Amino acid sequence: MKPLEIRDSVDSRYNPAAIEEKWQKTWVELGLDKTPTASNKPKFYALSMFPYPSGSLHMGHVRNYTITDVIARLKRMQGYRVIHPMGWDAFGLPAENAAIDRGVPPAKWTYQNMAQMRQQLQRLGLSIDWECELATCSPDYYKWTQWIFLQFLQAGLAYQKEAAVNWDPIDQTVLANEQVDNEGRSWRSGAIVERKLLRQWFFKITDYAEELLNDLHKLTGWPDRVKLMQANWIGKSTGAYLEFPIVGIDEKIAVYTTRPDTVYGVSYLVLAPEHPLTKRVTTKEQQAAVEAFIKEISNQSELERTSEDKPKRGISTGGVAINPFTGEEMPIWIADYVLYEYGTGAVMGVPAHDVRDFKFAKNYDLPVDFVIASPDDVAGFDLTPTSEINEVRQLIQIEYNQAYTEPGILINSGSFTGMTSTDAKQAIIEYAEQQGFGKVRVQYRLRDWLISRQRYWGAPIPVIHCPNCGIVPVPDKDLPVQLPEEVEFTGRGGSPLTQLESWVNVPCPTCGTPAKRETDTMDTFIDSSWYFLRFPDAKNEQQVFDSSKINDWMPVDQYVGGIEHAILHLLYSRFFTKVLRDRGLLNFDEPFQRLLTQGMVQGLTYLNPNKGGKDKWIPSNLVNSADPRDPQTGEPLQRLYATMSKSKGNGVAPEDVIAKYGIDTARMFILFKAPPEKDLEWDEADVEGQFRFLNRVWRLVTDYVADGVSRKQAQLADLTKAEKELRRAIHTAIQAVTEDVEDEYQFNTAISELMKLSNALTDADGKNSSIYAEGIRTLVVLLAPFAPHIADELWHLLGESNSVHTQTWPSFDPAALVADEITLVIQIMGKTRGLIQVPAQADKAALEKYARESEIAQRYIEGKEIKKVIVVPGKLVNFVVS
Repeated sequence: MKPLEIRDSVDSRYNPAAIEEKWQKTWVELGLDKTPTASNKPKFYALSMFPYPSGSLHMGHVRNYTITDVIARLKRMQGYRVIHPMGWDAFGLPAENAAIDRGVPPAKWTYQNMAQMRQQLQRLGLSIDWECELATCSPDYYKWTQWIFLQFLQAGLAYQKEAAVNWDPIDQTVLANEQVDNEGRSWRSGAIVERKLLRQWFFKITDYAEELLNDLHKLTGWPDRVKLMQANWIGKSTGAYLEFPIVGIDEKIAVYTTRPDTVYGVSYLVLAPEHPLTKRVTTKEQQAAVEAFIKEISNQSELERTSEDKPKRGISTGGVAINPFTGEEMPIWIADYVLYEYGTGAVMGVPAHDVRDFKFAKNYDLPVDFVIASPDDVAGFDLTPTSEINEVRQLIQIEYNQAYTEPGILINSGSFTGMTSTDAKQAIIEYAEQQGFGKVRVQYRLRDWLISRQRYWGAPIPVIHCPNCGIVPVPDKDLPVQLPEEVEFTGRGGSPLTQLESWVNVPCPTCGTPAKRETDTMDTFIDSSWYFLRFPDAKNEQQVFDSSKINDWMPVDQYVGGIEHAILHLLYSRFFTKVLRDRGLLNFDEPFQRLLTQGMVQGLTYLNPNKGGKDKWIPSNLVNSADPRDPQTGEPLQRLYATMSKSKGNGVAPEDVIAKYGIDTARMFILFKAPPEKDLEWDEADVEGQFRFLNRVWRLVTDYVADGVSRKQAQLADLTKAEKELRRAIHTAIQAVTEDVEDEYQFNTAISELMKLSNALTDADGKNSSIYAEGIRTLVVLLAPFAPHIADELWHLLGESNSVHTQTWPSFDPAALVADEITLVIQIMGKTRGLIQVPAQADKAALEKYARESEIAQRYIEGKEIKKVIVVPGKLVNFVVS
């Protein structure tokens, strides 16, 4: 490392603009942020969730990356070899929209945004190793995304099947649920969305459902709520798989239920409209009505059909099934709330014991048969004789005017009558297995991952469809299957890849027969499900990564990102890690050791409660904060804090803050204002407060340097009282800051400790002592991870030739924390009357003696009788007098 230039003079004024650019350039020259290649130190992998290159950073980005940067800088100073990389989640629909709206190729738009955001990130002074940079839209990255797809295909974890999707009939593309509005229209074309069966590619994540669920207990460094969200998404349940014969055809309707104890109360079955059996069970008399209903339902999105706040609609098919437990016939219906992709695509209707089924049955006048009752309602009845069973049934039917969903006692349930519902579940499953019409089944809410996208800007799925050979993987030597650039974007007619015959038509790699490429691209979640594995070996052109390197650096020690990624991204990343482990590429089970989900950045927001939609938000720059009113209507506005966004007009541009206060102030405010996992309310006054604090630190150090006093090394045994107190303040700060940043990342309290140390130095006597010099240097070193630019400048002013970020993180001296004296509170009748200094080691008797003899006690107790003395060692003495 080359020596740094020593300044000739000391500038008493803190000028962040002058020093921040200088130090960022110096750090690059020194290579401080490069990932070490030697492995003689413990490793630490610090990672922020990489951004989509939208073109501009917002305060949420700044908060995320600042948190991770503090951790990375701290770990380097603590002696770890650190990797702290950055990349771009660069595929996706926004680039296609830009191509349509602006007439700019998606690649050009994306790379321009990446360049702009890279410059913004570098302006923040983050200690990122830019030599590890990757972009998911780059062929040298998606080549390996395609290679990983082929690994899944070889493992039997990638397959095609027909699936019901949201289809835009104008744009000719599949839409995600989030791209369909409340009226069932496409967000882009405005067309009524249809439900359509298409052949789609899936990843068999359900094969790993049990392991993904069980391994959550290994994630001790994850927030409990994130683990609970994942567990609920996987949704393991144990229940019964039951088959109901269909009258007139040799078929059965299969259902899965977690309530086999209610099977004697089934009064109808419901099929999904898309279920293959729907056509077979529909009678001629019902055919027209059923077809009309199915056509109407096809125009609804999955979200609409399953919405809890909409009434459930259905129609009878005219078909009839038999309950194998009772031998009774029951009608077969179809309904909008049953989806073919969920479970078996059929459910049994038990209106007496399910709230949704109860409402549906009441709406369509279907039977409601109670087969479970509250233990209190059947107490005293003999449930064996038929007469009393009927009496109980009549009482229950009259008393219960809603579904009874609690555990209870079975009634009208054949030989199971009288059993508790808990015991009956197992007994009924065993009976069904014996009779051959059911069995126990473990089921998951988790569905296989649909990865097909009928879009251009994504990684092409690397398979070829041959009329002779079927699905043929693209050979490894032919990867990547590159996206063609000579593509026209109109926003209509589906993916432009389907129109490019020169790209689509290729010979089969196996037999040479004319064949066609797969024109679907992959879900962008695939790109982000393995990027963390590429960073430690980002420039490897020969393989997806060198396993020895990845096994060395992984898992990620600290992952930082938004709670909105708590389920899908994190679940998919865990899935990928386990699959690649099973392919022999990795030797670990989980990708992220610790997870920090940072809170949102909220801005001051004005709301007109009398307006709807986006118009209700009034941009802050249009409002008089002293008397907030709607500039158009004059109506009073509500004042609140809400997540910063363009639509609310409450955002704060990072570049504006940096231009006014500097990067270090912005960092300090973001870290100090709230704990990292909590939402942060942006307040200009608090930003100003951090700016003032950094100015105080600047003056402390520059005054110390300008003083130029030669300080003699103090011997610990000969320290004055003032020196001991200052040394205790120094080492208390070291201990507190270290504990705050190591354990729970409580950066706000760590900065509070820095402020205490600054105050102690400001108030200190004997500034010509070497203890004071120790305090100044310690303050600068402790400040370094939080405000890296000013810390390095001050370190330089102190005469050091190396960067402060190469210094060893200080450790505290336990002996320095032991006080010679403590402050003892003197109370009379519980009211504080004064303070005295006493020896720290004094026992209760000595403390009482010091208190009695104090001038404070003498003054307030004179002429009174002491009834009782309460001594709290190390804190106070309270005299009870009369």
